[in-house]
Amino acid sequence: MNDGIPPLLVRNISLPLPLIRETWQEKLKALSRYLGPAFVVSVAYIDPGNFATNISGGSNFNYTLLWVILWSNLIAIFLQTLSAKLGIATGIDLATHCGRVFSRPVNTFLWTITLFAAMATYMAEFLGATLGFYLLFGIPLLVSGLMTIGVTFLIVYLQRFGQHVVERVITVLIAVIGLSYFLEIFYAKPAWGEVVYHTLIPSLNSSSVMIAVGMLGATVIAHTDRCITKTQLINDLGLDDRLDKQRVYPPPIGSYNERLC
Repeated sequence: MNDGIPPLLVRNISLPLPLIRETWQEKLKALSRYLGPAFVVSVAYIDPGNFATNISGGSNFNYTLLWVILWSNLIAIFLQTLSAKLGIATGIDLATHCGRVFSRPVNTFLWTITLFAAMATYMAEFLGATLGFYLLFGIPLLVSGLMTIGVTFLIVYLQRFGQHVVERVITVLIAVIGLSYFLEIFYAKPAWGEVVYHTLIPSLNSSSVMIAVGMLGATVIAHTDRCITKTQLINDLGLDDRLDKQRVYPPPIGSYNERLC
């Protein structure tokens, strides 16, 4: 405890759980606050990088790599669940935890590998978005790349108006992608028997390894685990960025285990 702030700030806040609301309108409104971080993180699974790598895998290996998508999403769900529970139970995001628990050399190493992992995964996202603009508008790839950079900075700029604004923008974009995906399924008419078979039965050869790794990397992204602890904390508990300016120290590791169960 420091400066009158309890070590676990989140345990002293009355959570606005949807189940305790009286009317269904109040329940729906409260539940919508929980969906913001989910929609933000879900971008990692239906972004241009996923489309680019999955289309490449499908065009070269047909349905045989569908099992990679299944297991990539299961791994990502597991990691996101742990990260979200960490943020809710402790009131501290994952990056702050690393900074307070590990030594400076270890944190430098973690920062380095996270930076390069983010750069590697974002390369697929950047190329996917660039190709998307190229296919939609028929403009040169260089112009498409510059448009991608501009749109990215525009969305980042929207954060100054509040995190919920960014969440709403991303939710609209996800809705458009989801609608496009269902229309694609309708027009493509996939062979559902092969889809089910190759989703459940793994198969891999030397020529498909790199595409499979790309599909995995486009789904299991390291920086989304850090993102979910922060966004879930702000939305779930009704906190804002001022929480970062408070000196909240984590409790003993044993306390974490009790709250994470």
